[in-house]
Amino acid sequence: MFEITNTAKNKLLSLMSEEGFNDNCFVRIGVETGGCSGLSYKLNFDKNKNDSDKLIEKNGIKVIIDKKSFLYLIGTTLNYFGGLNGKGFVFENPNANRTCGCGESFSV
Repeated sequence: MFEITNTAKNKLLSLMSEEGFNDNCFVRIGVETGGCSGLSYKLNFDKNKNDSDKLIEKNGIKVIIDKKSFLYLIGTTLNYFGGLNGKGFVFENPNANRTCGCGESFSV
């Protein structure tokens, strides 16, 4: 369905705390038109869940995804790579047949 690695979970929890969000906060993940490959990922914190959002709780993180974006994200794993050469959050999406060099956008 949708997975979150332990590394991504720890970074999300750290960022939530830094930005003043508590355990009632959601991580909103979406897909929107844009980027060099046609579609780009959107990731932010949200205190509100819409009726049309899909709620997934993975690895202690409450994720909400709008219905349209969910179709693009089925089977995706959210990972995080830090360090000197780290990229930050990375979406490992089996539905993407092409991604840009920076990993911020994709096409299906």
